[in-house]
Amino acid sequence: MDDTDRELIALLRDDARLPVATLARRLRVARGTVLNRLRKLEASGVIAGYTLRLKPAAEGHRIRAWMGIAVEGNTTAAVLKALRGEPAVQTLHSTNGRWDFVAELRADTLEAFDRALGRIRAIDGIAATETSILLSTHKV
Repeated sequence: MDDTDRELIALLRDDARLPVATLARRLRVARGTVLNRLRKLEASGVIAGYTLRLKPAAEGHRIRAWMGIAVEGNTTAAVLKALRGEPAVQTLHSTNGRWDFVAELRADTLEAFDRALGRIRAIDGIAATETSILLSTHKV
């Protein structure tokens, strides 16, 4: 990847629906150059796909939170399996530092969120959790 590819990716991150002609004009290259670069980036797997972003108010799961999860002993595999099966867990990341995992949780209501917290905290092998509800999103 060169600077033009990185700039192309940056433009697409901002708005993946930009027409090829607009991308070419902003990059100061030919339209065919943009098409060739897009094909190469897609074929190599650098661009894995295109998606859309919704404003948080438009999504069904309005309650969102981050949960740090500490695992006791050598129960990591069992805890990971249980967390993967938990419907409220939207994303799950292994980390270093204080928490073994950080999970993004989503729920429709505070009551559903509370039930999800209870289910997660009851998983065998979880030593501690800390949860922060996300109140506002300032950059998407």
